[in-house]
Amino acid sequence: MPIDALPDDLDALRALVSSLSSERDAAIEECRRMREQNDRLHHLLRQLQRAQFGRRSEQLDREQMQLALEDIETSLAEQDAQEDKKDTAGTPADPRRKKRRANRGALPAHLPRIHVTLAPTRAACPCCHGVMHVIGEDTAERLDVIPAQYRVIVTHRPQYACRACEQAVVQAPAPERLIKGGLPTEAMVAAVLVAKYAWHLPLYRQSQMLLSQGIAIERATLAFWVGYAATELKPLYLRLRELILGSAKIAVDETVAPVLDPGRGRTKKGYFWAIARDDRPWGGTDPPAVAYTYAPGRGAVHALKLLESYRGIVQCDGYAAYKAIADDARTGDAITLAFCWAHLRRQFFDIAKGGSAPIASEALERIAALYAIEKTIRGRSADERRAVRQEKSKPLVLALKTWLELQLARVSGKSVIAEAIRYGLNHWDGLVRFLDDGRIELDTNIVERCMRPIALNRKNALFAGHDQGAENWAAIASLVETCKLHGVDPQAYFADVLTKLVNLWPVSRLDELMPWAWGSANRITAPEQVAA
Repeated sequence: MPIDALPDDLDALRALVSSLSSERDAAIEECRRMREQNDRLHHLLRQLQRAQFGRRSEQLDREQMQLALEDIETSLAEQDAQEDKKDTAGTPADPRRKKRRANRGALPAHLPRIHVTLAPTRAACPCCHGVMHVIGEDTAERLDVIPAQYRVIVTHRPQYACRACEQAVVQAPAPERLIKGGLPTEAMVAAVLVAKYAWHLPLYRQSQMLLSQGIAIERATLAFWVGYAATELKPLYLRLRELILGSAKIAVDETVAPVLDPGRGRTKKGYFWAIARDDRPWGGTDPPAVAYTYAPGRGAVHALKLLESYRGIVQCDGYAAYKAIADDARTGDAITLAFCWAHLRRQFFDIAKGGSAPIASEALERIAALYAIEKTIRGRSADERRAVRQEKSKPLVLALKTWLELQLARVSGKSVIAEAIRYGLNHWDGLVRFLDDGRIELDTNIVERCMRPIALNRKNALFAGHDQGAENWAAIASLVETCKLHGVDPQAYFADVLTKLVNLWPVSRLDELMPWAWGSANRITAPEQVAA
């Protein structure tokens, strides 16, 4: 403010100084708050950098990073709450905090609404004491919860008899149960299945949670329920796998599934082999699905057994077992391998993140250009995708091969970068197969995303008790993850499907119980799932 603009009146001058002093104090307080928030965000940035670029022993996995984000966001919310308490004392509220509180999204329409009306204690006019009428109202929605409530269903079956014919007695038949004479309803068993295989809660933890409600059910009893459910669901799982193997293109991957080996007193390495189908990127009509299969090993014999009846395109990484399948005389030319560009890119990325690596960095840029083209054609028909790839991607791919061959001649044959280049050149035919077929993706991300829930269960349960337990795990997890792909609530799904199966649902109509068909018929869906 210019000097000549200052008021001459002493009281006005004091008021101006007081106002400026208040503004200064508010600015200092805001600066302090922003500095604290920046410190927290810098801490988060350092964690992210360590997770991506740190030494392998220091890297944080995805779940640990989520925990770090939760803690930081909680700290920011705590600071907002403290600031809100100051606001009640007359300090103007920060508009950004108001926006954060308000911008939480709308509550889903399918949730039941409990309407509570808060009327004034007196409806008479405070001036003339006349009768007042409603001219409007303020409405606010808040999310509430009723904690899980266990209940006992008591089934009564009265018997009717004729007074004239004493021998005639009529009674409704007893309903079928998953476990004859057992305690749980099908919905209760479904809750145990979903908690274990969808939300990764081991049975011993579920037993402890039940005990906190005064319900003493041992872990072994819960395991008994799971075994019965797995037996009932097995035909559905086998049909799911059959449908996936009938697809023109699938993605395949495998991951470790530790299994207890009682004879040696330790665990052995089993494997989950996953086959997944997702034709949405090219507008295919087959619904997405995934099926896991347990095998006691990772050798080609297990891969061949898994895919012995398959005829079509197998998208996979460069593991030798898959090449053995394609070369096997029993399959002939019926299986075509398409390799994954993400696996090639990962090798160059591991080199580039270690420091100055111009060859690896340029390779990443060239591969990124292919992904940029793919982004523009996602969801278009297979023919359209092929046409764009022939026009735009093919020249880039041919140039990349020439460049890789040139770089391989320049670097040491024993160097890490040479190994990465040779990996690409040795798998070149499978890598470029996407150019001639619009149904093929650049990578196997669909099946790799489906492996994350298996890894989470493995971390929580550590290992399966035996081979049969791992097979049950594979069967139920297949149905759970396929439900997630379609946004179907697995709890509602299993409760209904188990009830239908124990009541002798026809085998000829199993397709109606597939997650996508069931979800469409029942229109009961969960929120969109972000890929586990």
